[in-house]
Amino acid sequence: MNLRRRKSHFGEVYSASLNDIMFFLLLFFLITSTLATPNVLKLLLPSAKSSSQSIKHPLTILVTADLQYAINNTPVPADQLEMAIKNAIQGQPDPTALLKVDKTVQVQNLVDLLDIGSRLKIKMVLATQTSKQ
Repeated sequence: MNLRRRKSHFGEVYSASLNDIMFFLLLFFLITSTLATPNVLKLLLPSAKSSSQSIKHPLTILVTADLQYAINNTPVPADQLEMAIKNAIQGQPDPTALLKVDKTVQVQNLVDLLDIGSRLKIKMVLATQTSKQ
């Protein structure tokens, strides 16, 4: 007695549709990666437009821990700060200010100072202390 089956069954995987799925996934990831923009900090980088160098004397603004302001080592009351800065940069074609702010000063006071510089169109540079290692 022969009890063997005459037909043997083999399993098949149809992979023709997998190519379409992979193509659409690739397109989806390519499109979403170009739309995703990381948080970028825009910097003003120097450019060499002319070969001559101009000597700049930056305006130094000092803020102490008890919120005493000084412009070029001259004490200035807080309510007259904007007018004093405006007088100090008068006649300068591209004014620059060097900010020396104590590390205990609140951020809002620094933002107020940066806002004054923005209104007067001054480039502001924040001076920091080097950390001791």
